[in-house]
Amino acid sequence: MGYILKQLFNFIHLLNSDKGHKSIALGITCGFILGMTPGLALHSIFIFIILFLFRIQIGAALIAAFFFSFIAWLLDPLFHTVGTVILETQSLNALFTSLYNQPILPMTRFYNTIVMGAGVVSFSLSPIIYFASLFLVIKYRKVIVDRFKSTKIWKFIKATSIYKWYSKYEELRG
Repeated sequence: MGYILKQLFNFIHLLNSDKGHKSIALGITCGFILGMTPGLALHSIFIFIILFLFRIQIGAALIAAFFFSFIAWLLDPLFHTVGTVILETQSLNALFTSLYNQPILPMTRFYNTIVMGAGVVSFSLSPIIYFASLFLVIKYRKVIVDRFKSTKIWKFIKATSIYKWYSKYEELRG
């Protein structure tokens, strides 16, 4: 539980920092995909590789995956229904048989109805999640952070020597 709280505080710090809002939104989107798909399948490993190869906020992805996994648990009946419809489509039977006989593709667990449904739903909703999280991060920074920085409490804290020492430490640390 302590690790989750630490990640949550790091995420709040990340939202208040000058890091790119696009990388935070991409992290939330990757976390959405990781949180919605059950277990560790091949496409989850692919998302982790994307996280490490590109400039995507890993902390945002892990926090988003943690919170979206609770929502995914509630949506499992919907994922099962979507996966069943896709897997029982007669015109796709030959394709799924061919994919299942490939050497690596069965590790995606596409033959599981919940994994198939969650994968289709999460990948199809990921552009919406990206743009919604991008909008919310920008709006948060403009409204909440700017409003907080204009309060008397923040100006008082900023005038203390402890804050000046901390800001110098952060500047040197990078």
